[in-house]
Amino acid sequence: MQTFPSFPTCMVGHVGDGNFHVQMLLDPDSEAEWLEAEALNRRLVHRALSMDGTCTGEHGVGLHKMQFMSEEHGEDALDLMRQIKRVFDPLNILNPGKVLPPPIV
Repeated sequence: MQTFPSFPTCMVGHVGDGNFHVQMLLDPDSEAEWLEAEALNRRLVHRALSMDGTCTGEHGVGLHKMQFMSEEHGEDALDLMRQIKRVFDPLNILNPGKVLPPPIV
């Protein structure tokens, strides 16, 4: 059974590269809508990953997609990405905390 969110949404995309953008119009004061939007986002990301897609797109990772980076790339790849970032940004001034999630300890 197909379920739809309780708030307005739309999707636009790039047909050639499979990139799509989902706009969710939420009531900023509604915790229920925020929780529903988070659940919808997780479903979209897991669907994309299950089809060998990515959780990121033309606008990069962003704060909202970092939680899926380990699932998509694995910790070894993320450790390499962190090392490369340290080489080019040793003071961590370029998008600190916005590109790579912290290491899992």
